Amino acid sequence: MIMANATKSFGAYDAHQDDSKQAQWRADKWMIGGTLVMGTGVLGVFGLPLFFYGLRQQMMAAKAGLSVRPLIVTLIGYLVIIDSSLNSLGWAMDLFANHSVINRVLTSGWGAVFDGGYFWHYNELKMGPYTIGGAGAPGEKAWEISLILGCFAPRLAAAIGFLQMKRWGQQWLIVTCWMGLIVWIGYNLNMTFYADVRYANITFPVWGWWIYDIFYITPFLALPYLHTVNREIFSE
Repeated sequence: MIMANATKSFGAYDAHQDDSKQAQWRADKWMIGGTLVMGTGVLGVFGLPLFFYGLRQQMMAAKAGLSVRPLIVTLIGYLVIIDSSLNSLGWAMDLFANHSVINRVLTSGWGAVFDGGYFWHYNELKMGPYTIGGAGAPGEKAWEISLILGCFAPRLAAAIGFLQMKRWGQQWLIVTCWMGLIVWIGYNLNMTFYADVRYANITFPVWGWWIYDIFYITPFLALPYLHTVNREIFSE
């Protein structure tokens, strides 16, 4: 009788775990799709409903008693992925596809509204006899190359591990969030020191930039949680 009850209990536990994994994956499929669409920047508004639908699926699974990922982990992880994707894709286009039609329309249009460094004398940057193209604002190319390789790519990998509830993901997200904080301060100082280039004769100068810059506060939002969360919930 005892063995039968134990077998029944283990069977119920295994079924619960399987149901939880399936529910989490169903929610993640919608959120991954929405995140990929939002990560393009251009189609972001179409990805938001997909993401919210997946988030609702996860919340419903949690209410049903299934063991799904904590909501705060989901929000932080996907927010970091969107942040990393937008920066990497936008700067990669400025580096390697600055003469493409979509880049000249969208990047220059964004520059005319928020950041003159991506509008005035765009695609005129040269290094000796060689034409580099893209944004010519002081220090911008150095920011692009160093941060794509040294910050946003590791942040993207850390966020994926974090969503998988891996301890290395949580640890690396702490590291890259502190890196993001340094980047946020440094980039804003760069924008301030070269304000005559970045804010001259654009539609929404300083105050417009700060409205846009509010989306880069993910390090501030994530760090308190990452430093206080019980690390035992993350597996090796």
